[in-house]
Amino acid sequence: MRALITGGAGFIGSHLLDRLVADGHQVSVIDNLSSGDKSRIPDTVTLHVVDIRDAAAVTDIVTAEKPSVIYHLAAQISVRHSVTEPRFDAETNVLGTLNLIEAARAVSARIIMASTGGAMYGDGVPMPTPETQLPKTQAPYGISKYCAEQYLSLNNRLYGANHLSLRLGNAYGPRQDPHGEAGVVAIFCGLIARGQTPTIFGDGTQTRDYVYVADVVQAFLAATTYTGTESVLNIGTGKGTSVLELLDAVNQAAGTTIIANHAPARAGEWKHGALDSALATKELGWSASTTITDGIRHTYEQLTA
Repeated sequence: MRALITGGAGFIGSHLLDRLVADGHQVSVIDNLSSGDKSRIPDTVTLHVVDIRDAAAVTDIVTAEKPSVIYHLAAQISVRHSVTEPRFDAETNVLGTLNLIEAARAVSARIIMASTGGAMYGDGVPMPTPETQLPKTQAPYGISKYCAEQYLSLNNRLYGANHLSLRLGNAYGPRQDPHGEAGVVAIFCGLIARGQTPTIFGDGTQTRDYVYVADVVQAFLAATTYTGTESVLNIGTGKGTSVLELLDAVNQAAGTTIIANHAPARAGEWKHGALDSALATKELGWSASTTITDGIRHTYEQLTA
């Protein structure tokens, strides 16, 4: 298989890259290296240092590489940054995705996009939340990802494409970017490893559906051969973990009992989240297999190794 990963030098993208290369696939990467790490790209993989907002460059790369599958993980991922810079958020997540869609159509490539489940649904919705729930997002980031999903689905209807959006829970694990919504795991692990006190924004009872990166990668692999009619699937554990519980798990992994400081809650954040991934289990045969305790322990051990 010829595959292209946008954001392949980033957190999830580099883990997916490792699996695809290990499985013998021919892979290339688009990454502007604004947050990705070039050292994560093997010498056997072609890295195109390009921003997905550059339509001409994206078209040239896709035309030359001729992938059958494009794993689209390049994005503006910070909820807080989307609140302060909504235009940049939209340019990257909406227009950047449109650039990729147009390029993919020219070579009949399929797109599997990393969307968001955590930031999509907002508060006051059933939990765990199914894909049928209309978004009540609290931030521009959720809006931009929802818009990108709609463009992918529209291309499925107009051109018979088979693009798929995976609404990820809060992915965490080794190589994690501390700027994303699950970045709290990387932040807590780093601070506690140094004996420093973490800060919790709000009272700490807010919950997120934390899903381990290896499980996320498995979802992308399962989606690769999917030929069904669904265009959006939740990828999560179905369970919400509070920030206080998360800190307890990190303390347990580190053998510490550090108590966090508290600061006011931040704009754009929602109170609770958990994803109903029953449809992904039905359509892809996928379900998360890593518990929060094991996932945090793996993350902390690799950080401090």
